[in-house]
Parts: sequence; structure tokens; C-alpha cells
Amino acid sequence: MLSPSAATATTTIYTTIPISGTDVISRSFQNVSTFLSRSRPWPEFFPAVGNFDHPGSLSGAGLRLKLNSKYFIVNYAIIIFTCATFSLIGVPIALIVYGLIFLLWLVLYIFREDPMAMWGHHVSDRVVTVGLILVSAVAVWFTGALTNLVMGTGAGVLISAIHGVLRNPEGLFLDESDAISNGLIGSRPRPENCQRADFSN
Repeated sequence: MLSPSAATATTTIYTTIPISGTDVISRSFQNVSTFLSRSRPWPEFFPAVGNFDHPGSLSGAGLRLKLNSKYFIVNYAIIIFTCATFSLIGVPIALIVYGLIFLLWLVLYIFREDPMAMWGHHVSDRVVTVGLILVSAVAVWFTGALTNLVMGTGAGVLISAIHGVLRNPEGLFLDESDAISNGLIGSRPRPENCQRADFSN
């Protein structure tokens, strides 16, 4: 029998009660919808030509890529997905199979927040991950279109990287803290630094 400490070490702790697979999929789709709603307007993604220029240095290019990746992450994801889809148009079966596999990864792994239960039994994250990997491997072997998918995905990543380096991020701020750090607005004074008015007179 395992000691109490060993039993604790091998037990997965969840903050929520495992829910059915149907509810997990439903919540995952809601998370996907929320993620896509964060997409920046495409006119902002492709602004006037004046917003594109040479970064000037390697460090500047890296900083641009980092800032633009944070701001346009959803747009970049859409571009990569679109390029991967176009690369499989010539192989309809592969397009359908890979689309279903990608959907499974989205709802059962990437956007899943709750532990899952099936037929009254808890399904661990390890089982879900191994199952997805096996299904993906079988799909790759069955379709034989991995090269097309890699080339399409690579093209999407390359397009996103070029945009991230050439798009001048000046004026793009994720939130108030980013605007403060870039000097767009002043920081709010802390309460302890504020001088108290003297009403004794």
C-alpha cells in the first residue's frame, strides 16, 4: 500500500469536477469562439504602406516580431491555418481527415479547461494526449500528405514572420500597462506617494 505522501504525489488535483465529454466539447467550442473574437481588424493588420518599414537592426526586428505576435496572434493563427488548408486542396481526403484531427486537438486539448469524464469514469490528460497522438499518427500514415501540410504551415509561418518584422508596431498597445511602458500615457500615482492636504488652518 502506498504511503499517504506517495498517494498524494501520484494523485492529480483538479479545481473542478470532471464533466461529460459533451459538456467539455461545448465549453471548448465557446473558448474557440472567444479566441477568434480577439482577431484584430484586417485593415489594421494590412494598414497603409507607410506602416511597413525596415526595422534597422536585428534586435529591433526581434522586438517587432515579439510585439506584433502578441497583438496579432489570432490573425497569424488564421493565416497559418488558411495556408495549411490551401496546401491540402489537391488532396480532398487529407483535407477532411486533417481538419477533423485539428478539430479534435482544439476541443480536447488546446482549448479544454475542464477534466473530462466518460461513462462515469474520469479520463486523465495523459490518456487524452496519447489518444490524440495515436489518431494523428494513423491519419498521417493513411493520407500520406504530411509533406503538403508541412509546406503549407511553413508558408503561413513565414508570411506571419515577415509581417511581424516589417509591420511597425508604433501605436499598437495591448492594454494600459503596455501604453504606460511605451510612454503613451502617464502612470497613475500610488496612494502612498500622494501628498495629503493640510486642513488644519
